[in-house]
Amino acid sequence: MLARESVAGLILAGGASSRMGRNKARITLDGQPLVARVVAALHPLCDELLIVANDAEPYRFLGLPVVPDIQPGYGPLMGLYSGLKAASGELAIVTAVDMPFLTSDFLRFLLSFTPGYDVVIPEAGGRLHPLCAVYRRATCLKPIETVIARGDRRLIAFHDQVRVYRVPEETLRRVSPDLRELINVNTPEDLARARKMLRK
Repeated sequence: MLARESVAGLILAGGASSRMGRNKARITLDGQPLVARVVAALHPLCDELLIVANDAEPYRFLGLPVVPDIQPGYGPLMGLYSGLKAASGELAIVTAVDMPFLTSDFLRFLLSFTPGYDVVIPEAGGRLHPLCAVYRRATCLKPIETVIARGDRRLIAFHDQVRVYRVPEETLRRVSPDLRELINVNTPEDLARARKMLRK
């Protein structure tokens, strides 16, 4: 029997939250801060949990390590790179801080596709979801360094250098019929919709 690969959980919380007008991570939904909801989904699957943010203060209540960007102001690709550099897990589940409906079951499903791949990423709604994906540290770090060095800030810019499995929407719907796990809360309107969904 093969030994289980170690797993890190990386929560990217470095955005400015400009569309929300305040730090999204501390906004409560059903009495729980958004970031705490994400932590709860990751916790059963991960050997370590890291918050990737340049300001540690809003996250001290979690009691988790906070990793700053190696090069601030470069965007989420730098957040991904900084988190992968700091993590010790062979695999890293990377999520955004504002995904209120994430579940351990959904993330475990993504992990099930990792053998033979360097990136496992959902493809739904006509787009990829790089901030709800699994990355293999050893094989992703160097390609990310390469694209950062050439000034490409796209989160998927390095995908042509690694083995990527795009999990099709129909496959994702087997575990999440409405794909709510992929919902982000970016605006007050998004937050209102999320609260309405919780009441259903």
